[in-house]
Formats: sequence, structure tokens, C-alpha cells
Amino acid sequence: MLDQATLPAPVPALSIPATTPIPMFTTFVHPKAAQRVQAVLQSTFLSEGKLVQEFETRLSTELGLVNPAALNSGTSALHLALEVAGVGPGDEVILAPQTFIASAIVVVQVGAKPVFADIQYETGNINPADIEHRITARTKAIMAVHWGGYPCDLAEIHAVARRHGLLVIEDAAHAPGATYQGRPIGSISDLTCFSFQAIKHITTGDGGALCARCPEMAREVLRRRWFGIDRAHSPVSEIGEREYDLTDVGFKYHLSDYAAALGLANLDGFQERMSRRRALVRQYREGLQGVAGLQLLEQRPDRESAHWLFGMHVENRLQFIRALKAKGIAASVVHDGIDHNTLFGGKRLELTNQRRFDDTQIHIPLHDGLDASQVAYIIEVIHQGW
Repeated sequence: MLDQATLPAPVPALSIPATTPIPMFTTFVHPKAAQRVQAVLQSTFLSEGKLVQEFETRLSTELGLVNPAALNSGTSALHLALEVAGVGPGDEVILAPQTFIASAIVVVQVGAKPVFADIQYETGNINPADIEHRITARTKAIMAVHWGGYPCDLAEIHAVARRHGLLVIEDAAHAPGATYQGRPIGSISDLTCFSFQAIKHITTGDGGALCARCPEMAREVLRRRWFGIDRAHSPVSEIGEREYDLTDVGFKYHLSDYAAALGLANLDGFQERMSRRRALVRQYREGLQGVAGLQLLEQRPDRESAHWLFGMHVENRLQFIRALKAKGIAASVVHDGIDHNTLFGGKRLELTNQRRFDDTQIHIPLHDGLDASQVAYIIEVIHQGW
């Protein structure tokens, strides 16, 4: 008989059955959403109207966004931001590859060239120290993507932009509710873009918003989101035709009241949901500190993440994913560096932090459908190794 003292310690019982699936993302729809949307359907006014204005007002008062214009997608916000910024054929925009393809596709759409700077391995965000030497006479803007909702080093980025007379455009698709040095994301840079796609913090089904600090630029955003027509100053004639004069190209990027109704409902309780996310993140960070083969992403006291993702670096990533999957837990890289795409010129091997990030980054569930007991279970599974 084996000596009991020589046996390995028993594995602690897991707090949730392994068959319980925990998805990477969920879509949050407020219980009041159906009532809100039904009211719009009964009104038969489905296009842009008073509810869009109400949604924009609440984005400003509750999230601190400056001059938010509600749009039909985050990609539309990025494209319109470049158009309003005057980025066009032959220009260059500097951004990090650690993002979704939309960030760079819109640069190509306006005829400009995406120039990729390296990232910080600890955050996934653009490294300000790798921007300046990439600036040329053709550089028009710096795009700062807040990976996972964690704000970039905006002070350093703005310092570079000021030295070279460049605009700063924030891709804040992951970052509504985030703050940097006490200021809300959406109130700091020349232009800031948000996404209200289905699995984002606030969904309108699909939608977005574009914030412009400059009042003149904000007016241009409003005009060009609807074909370039200045509806605030284009009266309807006696015969029923709107009188206007197009001066430049506009787009059909406005949000509908139908979508705004969903967004308004989902704004209810937003701060409370963000508080719950922060509590879950604290639980994750406390529970995963010191795990061998795992490095948590950076968290600095001068900024508050919107916590769209909870990310880390792990050794033997594929084994890590398989170990979690076997216990019913999703894990995902979400996106890797987009510079590998042929459209953008192919993988840049000199972006050494991005290449390392591609190999080791992973994210585990963090969403409005997650609770503390599930987080405890995920932590226990990770502690058992992979």
C-alpha cells in the first residue's frame, strides 16, 4: 500500500460544474428595451429624430462625451473622422496593428496609407516612443486605439502630435466609460470614435458615435453624416422641398430613432454595470497574481479602463485555450496584429512587441452576463494548470 504522505495533494473541488458553459461575450439588452423600441414602432417614425438627439444628450451628460454625433456604426465614425480631418489620397495615418481591421480599412478607403507603429507589450496600445521617427511630410494624423478599453498614453501621444502639427483620432470602440488622468475618453482628443455594436458595452444593435472637440468640426460632422446637408440651416420651402447647397461629399451615416431607442434603454444602469465589471476585474487580478506562466496586462492608477476585455500573456497558449475549453470556458485572442493582411502590406517583423503579443496574448470572459462565482471557477481552473 502506498504511504498517504507520498501522494499528491487532492485537487480542490471546483465551484461550478465543468459542464456550465461560460462564453467569451454576451449581448446586454436592458429589460426596458422592448418597451422603448415598441414605442418607436407604434409612432411609425423610424428614422433619425428626437430619440437620436436624446441619446446624444445622454452620452454627453452621463459619459462625458464632447459633441457626440450618433452614427450607424463605429466604422462609419472612423471613416467620417478621417474625412472631417481632411485625410485623403497620398496622406499617412500612424496607428498600431493591435486592433480590428476597420481601423486601417478606413484609412485605405480615403486613399491614405496606414503606417504601423509598434505597441507596448504590456498593454497592446501604441507605443508613443515608436511614433515620432515614422512621421513624414505626408503624415496627417495619429490614431490611438484603446485596446480592450485601456486608455493609451495620451499625454505622450499629444505631445508628439503638437510638435508636428498632427491631429489625434482616438479609436475608442472598446472604451466608453474609460478615463485618462481624470478626464472621460471622448473629451480629450480632436476626434474620438465609439462603437455600439452588438457585444459592446452599450449596443444600439449596430451603431457608433463621433466626438469632435472643435465646434466647427462638430458642425461638419453633423452635416456630413447626412449627405452633407446642413439640416439645421436648410429650411423646407412652401412647396415641401428642403433648400440646401452641397459644398462637399457627405454620407448616409446617421443613427435611426429605432436604434437610439435601444441605446437609450441600454444606457440605463450603465455606471452600475461598469462598477460590476471593475469588481470582477479586481477579483481576476487578485486571484491570478503570481500564477506561473501567466502575465497580467498593465493597470496604472492614472487611468481607468472600460474593461471590455480582460487580457494577459500566457506560455503555451494553445494548451491554455484547450484546458479552459475542456472545462466549458471560452478564451480568445479576439484580434491579432492586422498588419499581416496583404491589403496593408504584410507582416512587419520589425514590430517586435507586436510579434511577441501575437504569440502570447489571450483573453478570458468579461461581460455583463458574468458573475463572481463564475470568475472564481475560471480562476480555479487556471490555477490547476495547462
